[in-house]
Amino acid sequence: MTRTPVAAPTQPPRPRPRPYQSYTYAYPHKTAYRPLAPRPALKDLWAGESRSSLSLYVHIPFCEVRCGFCNLFTRIGAPDDLPGRYLEAVRRQAAAVREALGDDEAPRFANAAFGGGTPTFLEADELELLCDIAEREMGATLRSIPLSVEASPSTATADRLAVLVARGTTRLSLGVQSFVEEESRAAARPQRRSDVEAALARIREAAVPVLNIDLIYGIDGQTAASWRHSLDAALAWQPEEIYLYPLYIRPLTGLGRHTDPHRADREWDERRLRRYREGRDHLLAHGYEQVSMRMFRRADAPPQGPDDYACQTDGMIGLGCGARSYTSTLHYSFDYAVSMREIRGIIDEFTATEDFSRVLHGRRVDEDEARRRHLLQSLLQAEGLPVADYRRRFDSDPWDDFRSELDTLATRGWLTRPGDGQVRLSPEGLAHSDAIGPEFFSQAVRDAMAAYELK
Repeated sequence: MTRTPVAAPTQPPRPRPRPYQSYTYAYPHKTAYRPLAPRPALKDLWAGESRSSLSLYVHIPFCEVRCGFCNLFTRIGAPDDLPGRYLEAVRRQAAAVREALGDDEAPRFANAAFGGGTPTFLEADELELLCDIAEREMGATLRSIPLSVEASPSTATADRLAVLVARGTTRLSLGVQSFVEEESRAAARPQRRSDVEAALARIREAAVPVLNIDLIYGIDGQTAASWRHSLDAALAWQPEEIYLYPLYIRPLTGLGRHTDPHRADREWDERRLRRYREGRDHLLAHGYEQVSMRMFRRADAPPQGPDDYACQTDGMIGLGCGARSYTSTLHYSFDYAVSMREIRGIIDEFTATEDFSRVLHGRRVDEDEARRRHLLQSLLQAEGLPVADYRRRFDSDPWDDFRSELDTLATRGWLTRPGDGQVRLSPEGLAHSDAIGPEFFSQAVRDAMAAYELK
């Protein structure tokens, strides 16, 4: 299934999108990927890449419900045989990747993650099969590396948790979003508070080393008091990590179809920023350290490896139709969509694929894009950008390469230069991370993203 991009004019440049509309994560964004012609062979892509510290990500594109704010690549439910057929396709893909990596240098994985979708949508025996694929096909020793798994309250059952713990899961991320039932309904994610608490109790009983709780601010009807209520309910479980996500209303999501497009105005942005600052300050006052705009970690939480949990670095091997893979010169994936009809078709195509030896969609990463990616990955973390690391990799200075953008941030009070060789966002700069990120996107990536026909 190939989507034809809509032609994008090069003159004049397209206007930049309004800030605070989407998260800034991987760069270049997946909507900048295009069908590749000719399709490169996996063995050629990985021929010159280091195998000494790889990351493994496996994508499971199934959920029991689709939240109103969700624009992830996932489908609701699955025919009885679909998860099994999907896992068999993942096995074929893993075998193709492992063959492409060759035997000259055995791959060594530094961390692994199962995401989605909801990986715990799979039954316990299917989770066993998923772990078998990671270990036997890819060679990832899950019990000796950090393994992060995403879950929902309704799927965090005792039998599934038992499998995950036995197979080496060190971190479980639970999508709670709100402990206020009215807010859950407003976000089109209906759930009972008692079910959420029961799931958290099961996770603590299973003794997963790191529990992360996801919360969302900016839900319609949410107040400072109700936001504090959710924060305190989460803190009662003493999670090692808490992620605070702003609610963005994006095209083709449930909320996006039923929300006035003019709602995303300055007042809406400011309301979200107030909730963010309240949440940040509350967590800092309760012994949490800020790692990024969204991530807060308890000061005594066990680390998740030398680079902690991260799935956006080079040397990423993604399995599954919604996963991305990153080499130093090409980022690639299967096709991408948001609408249910398109997603179902892509999943069906993936499960029917026999030959995974070539790459279908992706984007080349040249020297300029690599600089932008390195800067974004570092600057949007609380510890900032180590200038020496940038100089060592690119033989240039970030202030020479991005003088205009960095000066603009400094003028706004969003950037600091503390004198320790780092360039850091100020606390207020971190609050505006999702507006800062696109400032460093290249014009070519912006044009490609704007030209993408989202279906």
